[in-house]
Amino acid sequence: MTKLFHRNSRTSYATAVGGDGIELIDAEGRRYIDASGGAAVSCLGHSNAAVRQAMHEQIDALAFAHTGFFSSDPAERLAERLIDLAPEGIGRVYLVSGGSEAVEASLKLARQYFVETGQPERRHIIGRRQSYHGNTLGALAVGGNALRRKPFEPLLAKMHHVSPCYAYREQRADETEQAYGERLAKELEAEILLLGPETVAAVIAEPVVGATLGAVPAVPGYFARIREVCDQYGVLLILDEVMCGMGRTGHFFACAAEPVRPDIVCIAKGLGAGYQPIGAMLCSDAIHDAIAAGSGSFQHGHTYLAHPVACAAAHAVLGEMVDRQLPEASARLGETLRAELNARLSDHPHVGDIRGRGLFMGVELVEDRATKMPFDPGLKLHAAIKAHALRAGLVCYPMGGTMDGRRGDHVLLAPPFVATESDLAEIARRLHQAIDAAIDAATDTAIDTATSDGRSERAEPAHRGAA
Repeated sequence: MTKLFHRNSRTSYATAVGGDGIELIDAEGRRYIDASGGAAVSCLGHSNAAVRQAMHEQIDALAFAHTGFFSSDPAERLAERLIDLAPEGIGRVYLVSGGSEAVEASLKLARQYFVETGQPERRHIIGRRQSYHGNTLGALAVGGNALRRKPFEPLLAKMHHVSPCYAYREQRADETEQAYGERLAKELEAEILLLGPETVAAVIAEPVVGATLGAVPAVPGYFARIREVCDQYGVLLILDEVMCGMGRTGHFFACAAEPVRPDIVCIAKGLGAGYQPIGAMLCSDAIHDAIAAGSGSFQHGHTYLAHPVACAAAHAVLGEMVDRQLPEASARLGETLRAELNARLSDHPHVGDIRGRGLFMGVELVEDRATKMPFDPGLKLHAAIKAHALRAGLVCYPMGGTMDGRRGDHVLLAPPFVATESDLAEIARRLHQAIDAAIDAATDTAIDTATSDGRSERAEPAHRGAA
């Protein structure tokens, strides 16, 4: 029995008691390769000595000081290091406790910036369909995932959504990548014009879409055009790098691969590598200075902003990344992971797409490759893959609703940057095993359901990939 309010009351969870490199260990002594870093969090694995030492030293010196009264050395050092690594034009760091908080702060900052600069009519935020920006009400509202939004629709602020850059499903056969990106930029411009350019405050997007689409990067040139549209109409560009940032896609900031200059950028997850809860919203000097010259105060805050122990941990995480060149390792190892996935799954009749950047890879499952038809959502294939993977000693991040919030299944992989090539080969092997086991079970269920007299003659399912 448990008194804990678990994420799913119908699931029996193993108890994690230890971590060793890229593996988690449960109370029964079973080991699991953490191939998703939890949710793209544990980029350094689960036993980094430098980060743990930094946390111990900070606890001994100062555990907590409220930012309404004090700054702290760990917060100042972390902010300075982040700005050294940040995109051009980014000059200030607002430290929070996670990704949802970072996004929530970015939305409020965008609004306050325009109030402070004499443009209070700018109130609209434009996101993208099938995006995910967090679970607080503001972040959930600007996110475009129908499945996560639906129960809370009556509580959500009015936001606006345009198409994602999702080439696998939405680029037309007669379109080049450039033409596809241009079409999406024109769609955004049309939305801004429909709302009234003088009323739009910001556009928010993930450089590589994580949880809801499964590691989908934009086509080349897309973000450059989005930046141009924003500049044309005086709209701020917010980039959500909570999942894809901090080295995950091969650069400290994912937008460096585009390249594109954000006005505001949100980070979390890999910033603390799971050792402490922490996130950050970074903004341009122009935005900060407008607040400073106006009211002087950002009307926002949480109790644990810039927590000293969390900041010490994050500073040590960045030190490990810089000293060990881990973003570069993520880019290099990402090609190895892609090759391993391709070797096992590229010819699989139920694998529609293998995509991603760096150690941030997605595998989209389909019932029919030729038509890209998804599996029946009633089969909950993503949940079955998760369960079979855990039984095989693999933690991965499957999700449903890939197409539209209801239909479609994918698996997200985000292993630690300290994984070896042999680790990545084993991840691909175990994932292949879990996918086949889940599809076998789904196929059997479908046949049983279709056989009215309860009897079925089953042929061996024709969905095996490479052995």
